[in-house]
Amino acid sequence: MSVIWDIMGGKGKFLVGGLDTVRPYMMPYSGYPGREFQIREALDNVLGPEKAAFYWDKVFPEKLLNQAQANFQKATGLKRNPNPDWHSDNPTHVASFWVHKDFQDRTIWLWEELAKHYKGNPWIAGYNILNEPTDPTHSRLQQWYDRCIQAIHAIDPDHIIYLDGNTFASDFSRFTGDLHERWPNCVYSVHDYNLYGFPSSTETYTGTEEQKARVRRGYLKKTNWMRERGLPIWNGEFGPVYARHQYDGPKSDEINESRYLLLKDQLAVYDQEQISWSIWLYKDIGFQGMVHVGLDTPYMKRFEKFLLKKYKLAVDAWGADTTGVKDTQDMLEKFINDSVPDPAHRALYPAPVWTFSDRIGRIYRNIMLAEFLVAEYAEHFRGLSEAELDELAASFKFENCTKREGLNEVLKEHHKVVTK
Repeated sequence: MSVIWDIMGGKGKFLVGGLDTVRPYMMPYSGYPGREFQIREALDNVLGPEKAAFYWDKVFPEKLLNQAQANFQKATGLKRNPNPDWHSDNPTHVASFWVHKDFQDRTIWLWEELAKHYKGNPWIAGYNILNEPTDPTHSRLQQWYDRCIQAIHAIDPDHIIYLDGNTFASDFSRFTGDLHERWPNCVYSVHDYNLYGFPSSTETYTGTEEQKARVRRGYLKKTNWMRERGLPIWNGEFGPVYARHQYDGPKSDEINESRYLLLKDQLAVYDQEQISWSIWLYKDIGFQGMVHVGLDTPYMKRFEKFLLKKYKLAVDAWGADTTGVKDTQDMLEKFINDSVPDPAHRALYPAPVWTFSDRIGRIYRNIMLAEFLVAEYAEHFRGLSEAELDELAASFKFENCTKREGLNEVLKEHHKVVTK
């Protein structure tokens, strides 16, 4: 969901928004483990290709967008801004995009085709051409931006191009000083996630002056390159994750109040800096979204035990609570520490954003363990008729979702203030 302060449309009107997109199949948000291609193959085996295609390509998209959802978005005063990609459906932890030029060339071709299609379309605010790049050399990202910007502007010089910083949109510090001079009509995007908003934080956010200052310093560090040059900034993603009573018990409300307070203080920083922002995210199964699939729906009931298991095993990387796997994690970390005693040899990119613990967890839990769980997830679909698949997918309809009122109230109140 987006607020855009100072980006103007062709007729001098402020742009607020984005278009709806369907199928945001991301692991913490839809409940499946592994990668989408693995789930598709597993459902083909369990349901058969015809029923699997019915579920993926007909039923599911039809349940994600309707008038009730549009009315809710209007009531908040915000619009949705689509993220067309989380990952490349890559079953590894290696970003091969930077290794194989063919991948880079194909992506530029795709953006050329998109530019041809959307050229002159006033409903499109711009193109965010690469989500959260992670180039270990830092230079290949800049070279690819050069090529992609030139290719798009040769077709469509009018739409804005949004450029994420390196290392998950957090770092512009290695961008050379004059790059912006050859990148016209561009906005520079950071993702301002704050550690206070995640289970891995070692302290609860209470809004002390010291904590507020730390929140502000984090934002200023990410945006220093743009602010020094007077360049437009878009915070393309931010937002805490939230506790769930079925997993976190009676402490959930206290945790979430802390996260709402953090959100308010982050918004205050963006107000002071007068930047545009998009919060992550709109809809999921109860972890971070403004609305989430109701606990009493067929989907959540069918997968209740599986989702609890997945949560306890910290199978999803995003916002994981690793308490339940601490013994295993500690054992693996000790083994690697003992085997590779030089800390510098363990600090592999994207360190320090990915800590040593993050890297180990990504490989053994989020990749290896996740792919072993794919078949178990798919078995929950075995024997379902098309009518039952329809009912399962209908769980994601807006009417069957629960609103996260605390989050929505923060956003609505903020919208009232900034639009006065």
